[in-house]
Amino acid sequence: MNERSSVAELAESLRREVERYPEGRKLPSSRTLVERHQVSPVTVSRAIAVLAAEGLVVSRPGAGVFRAAHFAAAPAAPAAPSARPGDLSWQEVALSAGSGPRDLLAAPVMATLNVPPPDVIDLNSGYPHATLLPERLLAAALARAGRRPGAWDRPPADGLTELRGWFARDIGGTGGPIGTGDVLITAGGQGGLTVAVRALAAPGTPVLVESPTYPGILAVLHAAGLRPVPVPVDTDGVRTDLLADAFAATRARLFVCQPLFQNPTGAVLSPERRTEVLRIARAAGAFVLEDDFARLLVHTDAPPLPRPLAADDQDGVVVHLRSLTKAASPNLRIGALTARGPALARLRATQVVDSFFVPRPLQEATLELVSDPGWARHLRTLGAELRDRRTATVAALHRELPGFLGDHRQGGYHLWLRLPDGTDDAALTAAALRAGVLVTPGRPYHPAEPPAPHLRISYAAAESATHTAEGIHRLRRAYETLTS
Repeated sequence: MNERSSVAELAESLRREVERYPEGRKLPSSRTLVERHQVSPVTVSRAIAVLAAEGLVVSRPGAGVFRAAHFAAAPAAPAAPSARPGDLSWQEVALSAGSGPRDLLAAPVMATLNVPPPDVIDLNSGYPHATLLPERLLAAALARAGRRPGAWDRPPADGLTELRGWFARDIGGTGGPIGTGDVLITAGGQGGLTVAVRALAAPGTPVLVESPTYPGILAVLHAAGLRPVPVPVDTDGVRTDLLADAFAATRARLFVCQPLFQNPTGAVLSPERRTEVLRIARAAGAFVLEDDFARLLVHTDAPPLPRPLAADDQDGVVVHLRSLTKAASPNLRIGALTARGPALARLRATQVVDSFFVPRPLQEATLELVSDPGWARHLRTLGAELRDRRTATVAALHRELPGFLGDHRQGGYHLWLRLPDGTDDAALTAAALRAGVLVTPGRPYHPAEPPAPHLRISYAAAESATHTAEGIHRLRRAYETLTS
């Protein structure tokens, strides 16, 4: 049963039960409710929280849950006759005067956030399955953070000094080119991406992006009134010969890239092209926004990782973006931007105008998390689990759909599958959902017309390696329905 429906059903049952209790009467214990209703302790806790928010019960730590005392209320006024629905059609005209429909821009991003029904295997989401996340570490970190002196005070606009220092060392290395003063704490990776593109590019100007690329990047650019210009990617990362041509043709001042385990191709920028990207951008007087989203998702069988571009940049060309969200929890919306000189001041000003600052309790909890010895153990465990899921998914593709297999790397959480020519990726995605597996069509990852049909497969969101293999089996059945 879906957890939300379980909570709602238990809450409704408890409402009826509470109505029979006198005011101040204690409800049965959580253990009793778990046994009586055959639900989990979490479901009981959330159902009680629903009733408490409605004012029906009061929770007293150490004593239990009691029916709340109610005061006599004034008689309610007679209900007014229902008014006819208002005419909202004017909004279509008003909204069309802007930059276009935002729902179309957000649709590919929303698709990656959708939670599938329980009987559907998720090979779509970019967030690891709950069993891969450090929930106990997070709970302990949050509890310790709440007890820190000043935990609820307003934080510095740039973020907590200790947390900025940790990011500086993690990104640039000890004694590297990045210092604590070069770091701005952001509200996760997507929040940092939004701040960066709005700060570094003027509305209406072109911004170079990899092609294909993460749809969230394209959505942010369009929403900011910017024009994405595609630069093709191959197995060694962005084509630097075409990057130089694109800068020359557009006079762009920003290039957004993912040099490590690129989404969706998985490409890792080669050593030769790393040097060329920095040289070309510097010659063009442009910034490189390095979205290092997958560094903490390296698999245990991977060779040593290349350093971030920012660690080799002495001239402030690279603005680096790092987030802890994917490795820790979708709810830990903490990331960091690094920059130097006027660029950092522009980033800071943009974020302050947008949101003032990132909440201090969340920053304190993050500092507790990354300072815990269990954090390093968690990353090793996560790397091993992602390796196993990748291995099972690739083996299943070789067995079930050998014509679909593309390049795969020892990091990240996804595979980019080249489909046979003439395949409709949207139709295959719809057929796959009917067969019980959720996958991602390739079209939204291209800023322009795609050169070939693709699917993106995420193996992190499934419950286990066995589930990923079963998902590929269902994908094969879906493909057969289209080609038979």
